[in-house]
Amino acid sequence: MANFWKILRKTDTKKRLSVPIRFLSSLPPFKLGSHAVTFEATDEKGKAWTFQCSIRKRGQYPKPVLTRGWVAFVKSKKLQVGDKVRFIKRKNRATAAISYKVRAEKAIKIFGATFGYARI
Repeated sequence: MANFWKILRKTDTKKRLSVPIRFLSSLPPFKLGSHAVTFEATDEKGKAWTFQCSIRKRGQYPKPVLTRGWVAFVKSKKLQVGDKVRFIKRKNRATAAISYKVRAEKAIKIFGATFGYARI
């Protein structure tokens, strides 16, 4: 999966970001026996953010979440419930280097209804 986006919920803005299981294949590989992997994503202003993606140690499915670095990103961007976040994986064609982008978008609301999103 090259990218994913999510409209934020309360838990996403306060504690951790739940991400789709298919996002795991886009991340660097987990070390043998590890339940977490760290990766860096650059925002629209060029600032690098370090995130940690963790999975369950036990259970029927991994249930990946972004933990370390996530709440700081949310606070920095002043994200709220209903805002959108997007992660994009890129591969440099010349060097084959992998990079990640993270984009935050504020919900445009009129009388409480969301009409679209504006990039921050």
